Amino acid sequence: MPGGGLGLGSGAHRPVTLGSRHMVAAGHHAAAQAGLAILEAGGNAVDAGVAAGMALGVLQPDLVNVAGVAPTMIRMAETGEVVTISGLGWFPKQASSAYFRDHHDGEIPPGLLRAVIPAAPDAWITALAKYGTMRFADVAAASIRFAGEGFPTHALLADFVGANEQGFARWEANRAIYLPQGRPPRPGELFVQADLARMLTYMAEAEKAAGGSREDGLKAARDAFYKGDIARAIARYHTENGGWMTEQDLADFSVAIEKPAKGRFRDMEVYTCNVWCQGPVLIQMLKLLAGADLRALGHNSPAYIHLLTEAMKLSFADREAYYGDPRFVDVPLEALLSDAYADLRRGLIDPKKAWPGMPPAGDPRTMRAVLGNGGSDAPVRTDEPALSPDTSYVCAVDRWGNVFSATPSDTSNDMPVIPGLGICPSSRGSQAFTQEGHASEVMGGKRPRLTPNPALAVFDNGALMPFGTPGGDVQSQAMLQVLLNVSVFGMDTQSAIDAPRFATYSFPDSFAPHPYYPGRLSVEGRIAGATADTLARLGHDVVRWPDWTWKAGGVCAIVADPATGLKAGGADRRRPSGVAGL
Repeated sequence: MPGGGLGLGSGAHRPVTLGSRHMVAAGHHAAAQAGLAILEAGGNAVDAGVAAGMALGVLQPDLVNVAGVAPTMIRMAETGEVVTISGLGWFPKQASSAYFRDHHDGEIPPGLLRAVIPAAPDAWITALAKYGTMRFADVAAASIRFAGEGFPTHALLADFVGANEQGFARWEANRAIYLPQGRPPRPGELFVQADLARMLTYMAEAEKAAGGSREDGLKAARDAFYKGDIARAIARYHTENGGWMTEQDLADFSVAIEKPAKGRFRDMEVYTCNVWCQGPVLIQMLKLLAGADLRALGHNSPAYIHLLTEAMKLSFADREAYYGDPRFVDVPLEALLSDAYADLRRGLIDPKKAWPGMPPAGDPRTMRAVLGNGGSDAPVRTDEPALSPDTSYVCAVDRWGNVFSATPSDTSNDMPVIPGLGICPSSRGSQAFTQEGHASEVMGGKRPRLTPNPALAVFDNGALMPFGTPGGDVQSQAMLQVLLNVSVFGMDTQSAIDAPRFATYSFPDSFAPHPYYPGRLSVEGRIAGATADTLARLGHDVVRWPDWTWKAGGVCAIVADPATGLKAGGADRRRPSGVAGL
């Protein structure tokens, strides 16, 4: 097994969860329980993952939207093939970067103009139809109950709504849900989303009315959203309120089943979604670290943190230069992930000095280590980075060895709720750029560059590790640290997640207005003060986080051994996440 991933481990602040049959880990404990119920009812990992993923859109509606994004990764045991589902919508056909430059000074304002086509419903239903065994009504039952009956408000929901109260107050339908008593909900108060429950029930009833096969029913549930009354309500609201989305935009949309990006590191293959999201930066980081004796450097030592931070910065520089929707942008991904290119870029890491800002991107096409002078024209900030619109995560492994990994997302404080539906069609357009020629420039029919990025590590000994996290630009950084904690330092899954983390912000933020914090390195308070002092002397702009902070992500992961059936799950105490397994 990788790095003792099935051991109990003394470093965890909650015990690792062990199971021999099946397991779900998710960004909210009740979502994990919803997924486990599906597994116990005979469903597979895909059925369970979809049930839990949909439930996150109800249980964490401030960070995840039922009509948001849901990039998904699946590995079926029978073939061993890893596939991804591109759960990210594109801009309506009318959208253009020139409009934002001409009418909003290049900004992408909160509201309908940042909306992209909702992708999560199609992603979930596509996963069920192609790889699952259950009907929509089966996997949606928990979500309908959580929405209609309500659930106790958890602290993160209360805190996020409180911190963004003005955003939620902008639109009447948002106020009715998120400020029902004229104020943010308090922990323990029942949080009800009656319109959302009715919308999901409508989709389930459309499935039932279709009769026929399971696939016929799933198509009917999908059509109810993208071609039926739900689509008409979304398009009508856009038309009446200055938005761009039309019924035709919704009817023409569909997700794609794609090959993943992948790269080798030590004794494992690591899989991510493609460059329409930031996923491959994780592989670039690992490639830059190949050959280094990370264990000898010492876990979270100054030299270790410095090396990882500089590798992160180099990878994010390439993300900024090249990553975008490959349907519109020629991204040299094979070269970016090649060992030869990593060898060139690795030479830019100085063990005694930090890059003062974002390093220059390289040129993978001609195999040059440096292209340009580095830095960025993004607005420079020196304060604490704002609370970014956020995300959640879910993974599942079943008794047959099938694996599901997904990162559903989208907030509700920067996009109006569609009256009567209880959903905010995806606000993920906030991650696009309006600069002409940028790889992720706004264009009609084009996808913004997405931060949510599920991952899967497949070890040479057969062990499987689906993992992911919320956290915007921190996601890939937190995922890197947890993966190394397991594979290099031998930590069990929970200890690897609990270990203190750090994150750099020395690149343009993925969210509009894309602020830039040259040299910024944030470290959790449990990292030694002497370590932070040494990092500052190396040139990092070190800022201390609290001992535990949800800004450092909320990683969930499962390490599974197909040979024995044993599974070890971990969920981040920094968030209301949980693991359920037997």
